[in-house]
Amino acid sequence: MSAVATTAPSHDRTWLWFALSTVVLWGVWGALSGLTAGPAFPETLVYCVWALTMIPPAVFVLWRNGWVVDRTPRAIGYGMAIGLLGAGGQMLLFHALVDGPAYFIFPIISLSPVITIALSFSLLGERTTRVGAVGVVLALLALPLLDLSLGDGDADGVGWFVLSLLIMAAWGVQAYFMKRANADVRAESIFFYMAVGALLLVPVAWHMTDWTQPIDTGLRGPWLTAAIQVLNAIGALCLVYAFRYGKAIVVAPLTNAGGPLITAALALLLAGVLPGPLKAVGLVLALIASVLLAREPERAPPPAAP
Repeated sequence: MSAVATTAPSHDRTWLWFALSTVVLWGVWGALSGLTAGPAFPETLVYCVWALTMIPPAVFVLWRNGWVVDRTPRAIGYGMAIGLLGAGGQMLLFHALVDGPAYFIFPIISLSPVITIALSFSLLGERTTRVGAVGVVLALLALPLLDLSLGDGDADGVGWFVLSLLIMAAWGVQAYFMKRANADVRAESIFFYMAVGALLLVPVAWHMTDWTQPIDTGLRGPWLTAAIQVLNAIGALCLVYAFRYGKAIVVAPLTNAGGPLITAALALLLAGVLPGPLKAVGLVLALIASVLLAREPERAPPPAAP
């Protein structure tokens, strides 16, 4: 087993606290993201700001770890793969949303935990209890319903569909690598390389920006965006630790289903927005799944290096 791996008693719930922190942070982030949505500050610039917000938590955890960064080829390879898969998926999402309907694209992307679960089950040998298995199934059923928003958008063409599948695969594989990397690489180093990968694609997003449109550079532009996107960045850091201490087969569906659940609850409380019938079913399934997955008793030790 790698020197990075640690052992803990089966009742250790460290993974759960990190997973729930991700759920809360991403849920609040999702509820607030609409405050900066619009042509005045396009999504490409939101990406640039998000990449920059990855820097403070990366610096913080490196400071806590004595400024130690794993620099082995394995660490760099895993770290950059995780960072570029996540950031590259976001780049593809910009293109997909130009040609395709969001109400089809997001339900497809939301199924990325299927990829993570399949890889973790077959390659890492991860298993769960019967209660956990029911939770995983319910979470997977809830995910497309939570992101489903019926509308009259143009669904012609297959380009956006192919891109959606690529994004789903990229983010599913990213989560698997995040779990796999924790056997050999410190969590702090993984997040550092994630930040580097995100920053590497900033010039691409910058180039994709339509600069012929007026850009809001005031408080409601980059500054409010940064305050919101830092929640996303810290949530991603917590996710790295959740994968370190927990099973990917449980962490992936729990975090992906729990975040939208928090977002919907906040939308209901703060804006009085009631979900449609399909989303309501998704929320109920997500709630049940979250409770069942949170009861998962076993801690998964990081997989042994091949």
